[in-house]
Amino acid sequence: MDIFSIFTLLGGLAFFLYGINLMSSGLEKVAGGRLEQLLKKMTSNPFKSFVLGAGITAVIQSSSAVTVMLIGLVNSGIMTLSRTVTVIIGANLGTTITAWMLSLTAIQETAGTFFKLLKPETFSPLLAFAGILMIMLAKSNKRKSVGSVLIGFAILMFGMQLMSGAMAPLADMPSFTNTMIAFTNPVLGFLVGMVITMIIQSSSASIGILQALTLVAGVSWGVAIPVILGQNLGTCISAVLASIGVNTNAKRVAGIHVIYNIISVGVCFPLFILINWLVDIPLMHQNINAFGVAAFHTVYNIFTAMMLLPFAKVIENLAIKFIPDKQGKSEKVLMDERLLLVPSFAVAECYKQTIKMAEIVEYNFINSTKMLKSFHQKKAEQIKENEIEIDTYEDKLDSFLIKLSGKELSEEDNNKISQLLLAIGDYERIGDHATNILKMAEKLKESEKKLSNDAVEELKVIVHAVSEIFAMSFEAYRTDNVQLAQEVEPLEAVIKKIVRKVKNHHIQRLKDGLCTAEVSFMFSDVLNDFRRIAAHCGNIATSVIQLYDTTLDKHEYNHRNKDEDIQFVSKYQDYKSRYSVSRNASSEQNVSV
Repeated sequence: MDIFSIFTLLGGLAFFLYGINLMSSGLEKVAGGRLEQLLKKMTSNPFKSFVLGAGITAVIQSSSAVTVMLIGLVNSGIMTLSRTVTVIIGANLGTTITAWMLSLTAIQETAGTFFKLLKPETFSPLLAFAGILMIMLAKSNKRKSVGSVLIGFAILMFGMQLMSGAMAPLADMPSFTNTMIAFTNPVLGFLVGMVITMIIQSSSASIGILQALTLVAGVSWGVAIPVILGQNLGTCISAVLASIGVNTNAKRVAGIHVIYNIISVGVCFPLFILINWLVDIPLMHQNINAFGVAAFHTVYNIFTAMMLLPFAKVIENLAIKFIPDKQGKSEKVLMDERLLLVPSFAVAECYKQTIKMAEIVEYNFINSTKMLKSFHQKKAEQIKENEIEIDTYEDKLDSFLIKLSGKELSEEDNNKISQLLLAIGDYERIGDHATNILKMAEKLKESEKKLSNDAVEELKVIVHAVSEIFAMSFEAYRTDNVQLAQEVEPLEAVIKKIVRKVKNHHIQRLKDGLCTAEVSFMFSDVLNDFRRIAAHCGNIATSVIQLYDTTLDKHEYNHRNKDEDIQFVSKYQDYKSRYSVSRNASSEQNVSV
């Protein structure tokens, strides 16, 4: 084996790793929101979580990636620690699917025609050709993602072939034969498997290297088994590195991954040595092939999963014991950047956080309007604290979404990010206007002035209308209800008209000397705040419509001839009849609005 073979081996490993990355990225895009829906179904039922963990890992093609994602979820407070244990156990089983795909390379040339068709050398070029056609010709992004999956698989298999070809000269090298004899020491084989996996940070890749080696050189079962056990322990390095700089609970997720694998190996490795020492099993001296590697890898993970699944709570408690709570309160993490590993899931979680932000805005809006009637200092302080939290949500989510937009995303997720960025800005501005309304209530309290009966009645109409448009737009956004979103625009038009009318009434009261300039400015400002809140609600509703009609131009939609829109006219007349104000002659002579 010369230097050129080493170059080929490294190139093959590069193709192999890139193929896994490309295939898993494509599969994740194809899964899209369904992956997020699977994670939503994770309950306290251990078996269900185990199965879902295995299934998701089979899609992502990496147990390490799933564990890193779980660390991000726990660090963001999205998932509790106890729900991650059985997911991690399932992830260890799910990662074996890659080994089975790679085992197809072990099909012999002497096999029948049907089996030869299963050889990667036979069908990989066809998959690559089909994949590139889909990427070039397909209009649907989902079909393009399927094309990426096909090309990724073909590249992965090509990398496997390169590694096998590079290792072929090893079979005739006496030095390699002597090295393999040294590997009969199970401890050495275990350490080599662990170190290689730690270096390349992928158990799938290190398993693939072992399978490539079995294709060209005589590797016995007795040598391969300790290496596979070491590979399963070495994969913990990714979780350990990902846990740097996260909160205590997130560190415990990595701890669970490490503890589970240590216990698994700690039981199986000594058991293997003991049985091998007590009984001379002929199979241990026979050569293993790629199918054998995949089979043992799967059997080992099934055995350890069944062994430790009933003790999930014990594993969690061990992680808590070894990683105690730190003194002091850590900063809240809204969206951990580790979630960027699975973009479609990250988009869905950003949406959840936006809903939480909107709920805080809703609290501020409802309670600030109540302050106009009856002021409460404690609620006022809560509104001010909430405003700080709303600003934090906007800052963190905006930064995260900008980073997320740089990832490879489906068209649906790209559109969702655009909607999220707009909605976050609108909700933040609504929060600002709610704070302005609170300030107006505070000024009224400090000046000990009250609104006139006319002004109170007019303001009630506006508050009720704006409360309805907020609730309607929020529900449309929360449930992606396009029909409900279309009912927001007519109410926004009615609110604008009411505000103009109330301002005219207010100007007349000012002319009649029934109010002072100081209170007049405050009343005018609060009317503007209500009008702008309605406008932001209209923006949110339009973003819901645009999500399902990407060709919709917001400017053209807002400035279309609404008289020809039967649905708009009907709803407008309905809202107009429900929300109306009339000019009443005021007999009040007190200096107030």
